[in-house]
Amino acid sequence: MGRSARTDWKEWRRTRAWQLKKLGWKQRDISVALDVSEGAVSQWLRAARHGGRRALSARSSPGRPPKLTWNQLRLLPDFLSHGPEAYGFRGKIWTCARVAKIIAEEYGVSYDRGHVSRLLKQLRWTPQVPIKRALQRDEAEIERWRTVVWPRLLARARRERRTLIFTDESGFYLLPGLVRTYAPQGHTPLIRVFQTRDHLSVMAGLTAQGKIYVLVRREPLNGLHTVEYLQHVIHYLGPRLLVIWDRSPIHRRNDVKEFLESPAGRGIQVEPLPAYAPDLNPLDQGLWQHLKHVELRNVVCLDLEELHLELHLAIGRLRQKPQLIKAFFASAGLTL
Repeated sequence: MGRSARTDWKEWRRTRAWQLKKLGWKQRDISVALDVSEGAVSQWLRAARHGGRRALSARSSPGRPPKLTWNQLRLLPDFLSHGPEAYGFRGKIWTCARVAKIIAEEYGVSYDRGHVSRLLKQLRWTPQVPIKRALQRDEAEIERWRTVVWPRLLARARRERRTLIFTDESGFYLLPGLVRTYAPQGHTPLIRVFQTRDHLSVMAGLTAQGKIYVLVRREPLNGLHTVEYLQHVIHYLGPRLLVIWDRSPIHRRNDVKEFLESPAGRGIQVEPLPAYAPDLNPLDQGLWQHLKHVELRNVVCLDLEELHLELHLAIGRLRQKPQLIKAFFASAGLTL
């Protein structure tokens, strides 16, 4: 680590006093020129006579020795990699208080939480929001779908001249989606809201060409809504579709099966995503997150009609950004 400018300046001043003395300057004149006391100059010159030029060099203050050696500290990530439950904690979350207990247990050293935070930062461990994953996930199958099945589907859609479209559903609630607001320091703002479960049910689809198709209803979606959505997409894209969606019950209703077997829906091919794999769908972490936390952040609506209008405007803005829509595929690990 480099020395500070203040340390270098002090060293230069001591060295300069020694140089001026060798040039024949008097001690009083040196103190005036360097704006220090004669006593300080006397100490510097005495040190230089006994230890030479090196005696005037800056030296870092040793301070209190650390309780943990660097080799001990380097082993801490290995201890933490076994997870909190291995040490008897409930849940899989590491906190500074828990890490402090691990340090005390492994090394018999006591640290407060604030210092533990600094140690973790030194080890490049930072506080992060964890990603939740279902225990039932088949990671190998999900990775196979991303690396093997997805390229095949993309190639089939191009070969058969089908429009590939990912489909998913989400809810947009009337409660304000606040992110942050400015307020006087120490005075947390209080915003009173009317608690309600009123929301809009939205079914949407993304194409590899950066297009969005949306169906919005004020009631929970069912199989008939899925059929209505498919008819809506056929109206704009034609019947030759390759629809990729999850295994939601509304995608497997008899109404949907009958429509897909009918002349109107017979041109549609359906491909289900692996179970418990929402991260494969570019709508899950892409479209929905962008609409809720970017386009509609801090938007407060009085009723569902106003919410519907704001959602319509937000989707309209997003439709003007096809490259951003394509980026949602990349966020799901899908190469176009």
